[in-house]
Amino acid sequence: MAETVTQPGAGADGPLPKGFRGAEQGWPELHRIPHPPRRLPLLGDVLGVDRRTPVQDSMRLAGQLGPVFRRKAFGNEFVFVWGAALAADMADESRFAKHVGLGVANLRPVAGDGLFTAYNHEPNWQLAHDVLAPGFSREAMEGYHAMMVSVAGRLTDHWDREEAAGRWVDVPGDMTKLTLETIARTGFGHDFGSFERDRPHPFVTAMIGTLTYAQRLNSVPSPLAPLLLRQASRRNAADIGFLNRTVDELVAERRRTGRGEGDLLDRMLETAHPETGERLSAENVRRQVITFLVAGHETTSGALSFALHYLALHPGVAARAAAEVDRVWGDTPAPGYDQVAKLRYLRRVLDESLRLWPTAPAFAREARRDTVLAGDHPMRRGGWALVLTPMLHRDPEVWGPDADRFDPDRFEAKAARGRAPHTFKPFGTGARACIGRQFALHEATLVLGLLLRRYDLTADPGYRLTVTERLTLMPEKLRLRLERRRPAPAPVRVADMSGSADGGCPVHGTGD
Repeated sequence: MAETVTQPGAGADGPLPKGFRGAEQGWPELHRIPHPPRRLPLLGDVLGVDRRTPVQDSMRLAGQLGPVFRRKAFGNEFVFVWGAALAADMADESRFAKHVGLGVANLRPVAGDGLFTAYNHEPNWQLAHDVLAPGFSREAMEGYHAMMVSVAGRLTDHWDREEAAGRWVDVPGDMTKLTLETIARTGFGHDFGSFERDRPHPFVTAMIGTLTYAQRLNSVPSPLAPLLLRQASRRNAADIGFLNRTVDELVAERRRTGRGEGDLLDRMLETAHPETGERLSAENVRRQVITFLVAGHETTSGALSFALHYLALHPGVAARAAAEVDRVWGDTPAPGYDQVAKLRYLRRVLDESLRLWPTAPAFAREARRDTVLAGDHPMRRGGWALVLTPMLHRDPEVWGPDADRFDPDRFEAKAARGRAPHTFKPFGTGARACIGRQFALHEATLVLGLLLRRYDLTADPGYRLTVTERLTLMPEKLRLRLERRRPAPAPVRVADMSGSADGGCPVHGTGD
């Protein structure tokens, strides 16, 4: 795992001292924190590590080493935290801030100072946050709802055809199509034509390429990366170029037509900061669009895929959730915005899926000043640690001895109120938590409700959950069999925001 915080500006309150190399300089008593056995000189803790599954490797080590542990790779030491008390302390915004490191910093060549990848001191982060936050207000969300229903209708059209033909459905692939189209249309008035394609849209292919490359950078020594990843680096540069060109053409189309109806892209192009009057630069607009398109669909597609896996695996849970949908929505062709929030049990299903497999599996926090973590571990200013979210969500002191078991009733209101704060963190924490979390939760609950109202889900009896890692987590090769429950009302269609009558991409048509 190659350390990346040597770039200027990685500190919470400004640049760190020259030569700051990583966690070992921020933890004066690092020797007190356990590490894996069989550590090798220079190489560190690389024995038994699969570079394709670093998160799951870290989860395994966490169970062996306890609520705070360290790993060393190629001269750099990394501290992991998952104990609930430690994670809660790191959520204190007066003492800790977001740390941009590891794979997140590896995405800066494509996302730059976008909301997700910006260093804390970079001014464009706060500017973009203040300009875009109203785009996720209740009023804005109500405006997105009809388009979410319309895109979900394209998914059910596709699944109806698959069900009629007796075919298994590709859950991760179809959820990726759904969530990409949803964020592209609601946020940017753009149609990628995902459901008209036999293969993923090239934007998705390029996006997966950049995420995978960022992950690979963590598994090789930094000085050797140009040599060991030469061919991969060329592919990554081509992927970044494609993402940039796609977004530039999308923005140019908006400037030419002026048809945005107040969506996120309109806000980026036209809205000035309410206090300073500043506007986002053209380069930053590109970075924010890429950030929203990538982060806005990749994590939600994973969350939906995991939820559908657990629903298929637990038919009693699925039946209870479907009964709630029938009761709350009745026979209305399309549920209203407020009706989605009334699916309280289905939301518990989604939350429990995110507990077991948060699709953004870690977030890093760094000390704003010299402090002592949980009264026991001294940290210097700039010292940082990774909160390992899947293990925080499995802490037996919070979730009980059966923390690995799927049980949506953990999120029943009384149980949730009885838990300590900061024990459920699928969207990060603090001021830099995911700005689109309510968008994602509304979209995912709506889609699950529409699918459960329409289909009974059957799991593949031979399937065992395999989780693929590309900075985010996703079930690998998950497929389900569908059976129509009953004729369901056809979802209401919304006029195509892109103006493309055939549903194709207005920039690239239906081709590449």
